[in-house]
Amino acid sequence: MSVQSHIEALTAKHAALEQELHLEQRRPAPDISRLHDIKRRKLEIKDEITRMDH
Repeated sequence: MSVQSHIEALTAKHAALEQELHLEQRRPAPDISRLHDIKRRKLEIKDEITRMDH
């Protein structure tokens, strides 16, 4: 897998997590620990993208 295709895959995962986060936040009683987990995973992916892009 090329670096660019790996970055694209990570970007897609990041977007999916963003959607998951949005859906969780819209629930009448969002699960705070789930929100934190989603945000943590998004940050990990964003950090990996930044490392690979530089």
